[in-house]
Amino acid sequence: MAKLLLATNNPGKATDLRVLFDGCGWDLVTPRDLGLEIEVTEDGETYADNARDKAVAGMRASGLVALSDDSGIEIEALGGEPGVQSARFLGSEATYAERFAEIERRLTGLPREGRACRFVCVMAVADPGTKDIHLAEGVVRGLVSEEPRGEGGFGYAPIFWLPQHTATMAELPDHQRNIINHRARAAAHARQVLRELLHAHTETDPSYVH
Repeated sequence: MAKLLLATNNPGKATDLRVLFDGCGWDLVTPRDLGLEIEVTEDGETYADNARDKAVAGMRASGLVALSDDSGIEIEALGGEPGVQSARFLGSEATYAERFAEIERRLTGLPREGRACRFVCVMAVADPGTKDIHLAEGVVRGLVSEEPRGEGGFGYAPIFWLPQHTATMAELPDHQRNIINHRARAAAHARQVLRELLHAHTETDPSYVH
């Protein structure tokens, strides 16, 4: 079976990606599985820039088709911040508890309708055969919760409140979160890309494996 590198060093993200791409026709592996250390400075101006850089680094290090993503929370009242800087908001050493507290400080006094936000995820698939980069995007809209709630997911999930579910993303069961979240929506598009890539590779070489 052809191998697909999930180009991330984040265990939580790798777990999510394994679930989202289960049954996609590829053998899913991580840099750790292959004994690789892939470090990329995420200094791109957009999610696509960062996702592309990580996927290309993974492709070059492994020789495999590689998939990576970049995501963030964009808060309307903060002009879209923290956005692409979500993982580095207040500095790379800041805890999410500190980030949540600072966001709430900045939003204090705003009515519920003034707390609109969205999660954005962009996935990149890098193909070593053609050097093509394929992008897929997923977006989900919600509101910033006044306090973190829930233990599921990671990152900003505990403060991302979904009115239609009367729960934060972190309060949803894993199976439900992995259907509706931004990463799942991007993955739905990326799965189609991967199906087409697998078909193209096997059509050229029926024994295609790495």
